[in-house]
Parts: sequence; C-alpha cells; structure tokens
Amino acid sequence: MKILKKSIITLIASLLFVGNVYADTIKIATEGAYPPWNNTSKDGKLIGFEVELANFLCIYMKRDCEIVAQDWDGIIPSLRLRKYDAIMAGMSITDERKKVMTFSQGYADEKASLAVMKGSDLEGMKTDKVLDLNKTGGSTSKTLKILSDSLSGKTVCVQSGTIHQNFLDSGKVGSINLRTYKTQDDVNLDLSSGRCDVALAAISSFTDYAKAGNDVVLVGPEYRGGDFGNGVGVGLRQSDQFGADSALGKRDAQLLVDFNKAIDVARKNGKISELAIKWFGFDSSM
Repeated sequence: MKILKKSIITLIASLLFVGNVYADTIKIATEGAYPPWNNTSKDGKLIGFEVELANFLCIYMKRDCEIVAQDWDGIIPSLRLRKYDAIMAGMSITDERKKVMTFSQGYADEKASLAVMKGSDLEGMKTDKVLDLNKTGGSTSKTLKILSDSLSGKTVCVQSGTIHQNFLDSGKVGSINLRTYKTQDDVNLDLSSGRCDVALAAISSFTDYAKAGNDVVLVGPEYRGGDFGNGVGVGLRQSDQFGADSALGKRDAQLLVDFNKAIDVARKNGKISELAIKWFGFDSSM
C-alpha cells in the first residue's frame, strides 16, 4: 500500500509539473535583501555577487536563466514545491539543510562575526582570532567561555532561519536575550538605533553596512565550521524527492551535475574571485 501510494504521488507530481521538466529556462531564487551577496536596487533590479555569478554560471551551462526574489523564511519550502529550480542566496552548506535538500560544491566562504557600534563596551573583548567549531577543547572552550561571559544578559540580534541564529540558539554562548529579524537590513538598522547590543552575521554584511557610513565594529573571533557549515553553495532539490527515476528526479540530478561543472569553470578562470573582490572587497572564493 505504501509503495502504491508513493507511486501515485510521484505520478501526480510529474503530471502537475511536466511543463517544467523540459523547460530550457532555469529559475534561480535569491533573497534580494542580503547585501553584498544579493540585494535589490532602488529601481527594483536584483543585484549583488550571487546575481552576477548566477548569470555567468548560466552562460557556462548554455542555459537561459530567470532570477527571482524570494523571502528568506520561505526559500527552502518553495524550492521543494518546485516554484523554482535552485537557490543562490548566501546559503551555507550544513548537515541540517542536507536533510531536505542537496547542494552544489561551495563557491564562496561566508565568514561570520559579531558586530557592535563604535563605543560599545564589547569593543575590548579579547578572544582568539578564529573559533573553529569543528574542534573541541583547548582554545575553543576558552573562546566560548569568554563569549558567554561577555554576552551574558546582552541583547543579541540576528536574522531568523540562519546559521547564525542556529549557533545562538545552541546555548554555546550562554544566557543572552535573542532578538530575531526577517532580514539582515532590519538587524543592521536596530543595531544602529541601539535596540541591539550586538549582532551576529556574515562579515561581508557588516562591512557593506559600514561602507554606507555606519560606525559598525567587528568584535570577537571569526566563526567557522560546526553550526556555520562548509561554505556557500547552490541549493537544489534532492533528486529522489519525486522519485530518482522519474523525469523530475533526473532533471534535478542533471542540474546538480551542470552547476558543479559551471562552478569549476568559474573558479578556474578566476570569475568567482573577480566577482568576490568586486562585491566584498576581498577574495572569498573557495
């Protein structure tokens, strides 16, 4: 009965989305509110590192692409519902996300940090330069202890549904007042206004905000590994979501192959490094 039920669901899904299976256009979703990874210009156009990279990857794949904006909190569910084919939205590759989707190889490294406004009493926090959560004991334990002591009772702001929230929710930095926001722009605005004592996000998000004349200062270590994943990649559906042998499953599997090949080309010819330096000010390619 379970096998029959699964076959019926697969058949219905194939019939519903058969128009997409053989479509030449790949639809790629981005948030459009996470500069400099992706953003929306004043005239409503999607811009940023990933928007330009997506266009180049599509050229390498010899495919037409449409890049669409999608709110972060619905970006994975909408991928699974086939509203688009791929995600390029500063999405870190984590084991938790791999349970419901798959990823291309990483194309950039999203380094994270805490940030405060200039003059904060947290500016003097002394920790190791890097906190690698793939390691335990020693300097890792020491840095987490310093963070826990320094952040105790502080209001820490973060974008919801991110690896940064996952880390803060884990309890590794002790007792904090956690405040979550829909977008990183909202986090930055409340940090500037004093409603947040400190915020956690990608370093590039804070440096981009600082370029606009805001007195944002990075504090504490740079975060890697563990909750922070293994770089940023293209998010794709698992090929067996509608049956690995179905037309839909084969199309999703081929997209993974094609994106990986295109990323290889973009890395080898220096395009990823070029775009990273343009948008981040440094080479964040992997």
